[in-house]
Amino acid sequence: MELLHLPQLTLRGTVTRIGEAHGRELRERIRDFVPMRFAATLEYLTTLGHADVGPLIDVGRRCLTEYAAWDPRGHAEHCAIARGAGVDAAELYTAANMTDMRDVLALGGNLPADAEGCTAVLIPAAFTKGGQAIAAQTWDLNPQDLDFVVAIHRIPDDAPATWSVTCTGCLSLVGINDCGLAVGTTNIKTHGSKVGVGYMGVLHRMLASRNFAEAARVCETAPRAAAHTYWLASATQLAEWETTAWSAVRRDAVAGPLGRTNHCLVQAHAARQGEPPSASSQARLARVGERLRADAPHDVASLQALFADREDGIDSINRFAEDGEGTSTNSVVIAVPAQRTLWTCRGSADRGAWVELRL
Repeated sequence: MELLHLPQLTLRGTVTRIGEAHGRELRERIRDFVPMRFAATLEYLTTLGHADVGPLIDVGRRCLTEYAAWDPRGHAEHCAIARGAGVDAAELYTAANMTDMRDVLALGGNLPADAEGCTAVLIPAAFTKGGQAIAAQTWDLNPQDLDFVVAIHRIPDDAPATWSVTCTGCLSLVGINDCGLAVGTTNIKTHGSKVGVGYMGVLHRMLASRNFAEAARVCETAPRAAAHTYWLASATQLAEWETTAWSAVRRDAVAGPLGRTNHCLVQAHAARQGEPPSASSQARLARVGERLRADAPHDVASLQALFADREDGIDSINRFAEDGEGTSTNSVVIAVPAQRTLWTCRGSADRGAWVELRL
């Protein structure tokens, strides 16, 4: 099987120039991405009584207004992407932040179960072979998203330069900046979602920070629309936040590595969880904990092997579209903040061509 290639795009200038160039360069793919995301979500929405995506886009439009007030700089870049691609800004925002927007739509009702989810690890320097902290994750969602995964190198005039592995037309997802800060996320679901800022906007603003404390404040104080976990790593600090629309609980990776999948670990959040923990999320968390202990100390190669793990079949860390679970591993990212480097691939760890992205 030929390994999957990761497209790369470098953008420079003001946020408006960066956004417009992004939209122009990837115009056709962005114009395909938006309806693909809506089609992939429509089956889910029918279980909530919605026959079309109109109500979802209405939510996205309201959340985009919230985003404009909270982060005008990020909002300007997003709108410039939409202009460059010739798509509606609210529709693009809804598609990019789909999991949050649909959770807001489900406010007050039961969320239908699905099998989506990512696996993340934070490893302090004392537990790595090279003595440098590592943060890493799979990004797992719709199998159709695989065609739209891209690495974007942003070099703005007024903020840190970044690399981010994301989707065409989207702001930052999993990435690193030239101040040595890396960020990422996994999805969780809780009741109480509301009109607010989508998770990609939170990550994008965290990545614009110049130090760990600033990025941590962004994560903790953002007017979040829905539940997510966020991780943040520097050369000397690693932490994650299990967040909902109303609270954020921090865990620091100090005494040893931390693993995370897609169910709540905080008791107060678990009591309001939108669905019971899936077999996949539970199995992946158990497996990653076992491997983090057994394979220590870790390095990039050991994490590449961890993310290729298929020991649990369809509930494995490494997720294939042919498992029939409605999700797949669409990219893997391993960040070494001290080196300002991402090791990454498009697709799963054993099917993607690994590349080093360095700042």
